[in-house]
Amino acid sequence: MIQELLLNKALASAVLGWFIAQTIKAIVLTIKQKKFRFDLYSLPGGFPSSHTASVVGLSTAVGLISGFDSIAFAIAIILAFFMIYDAKVIRGAAGKQAQSLNRLIEMYNDEVGEEDMAKLRERLGHSVIEICGGAIIGILAALLIVG
Repeated sequence: MIQELLLNKALASAVLGWFIAQTIKAIVLTIKQKKFRFDLYSLPGGFPSSHTASVVGLSTAVGLISGFDSIAFAIAIILAFFMIYDAKVIRGAAGKQAQSLNRLIEMYNDEVGEEDMAKLRERLGHSVIEICGGAIIGILAALLIVG
């Protein structure tokens, strides 16, 4: 079972897409911050979208393996659309809410005269460019793994 899992090209494509996208983000942030941290691999948002890279890698691999007219590809591509929608719209809205809450936190901290409450992360969603970058990485990962 473990051997089958390790030889699953669709899964490997998704994982490789995620890894490449997160590594690019980690490198960019390491250069900006002049310090590497392993938690950079878990930060949401930024270029490129690792969510998109994963699901597009998976969908492309499933299409290449099972055919682009297969039920498996239909399931994978619908999953990809929902994940990309979430990365763009839902998490984008959550980021805007975080901005509003951070303004309230600043007002509260100013009123109280101290820094009691920590700010929320505002950069949660993805731009269209970040999503396109992730999609290209996902396609390339699948082509590399499946051929």
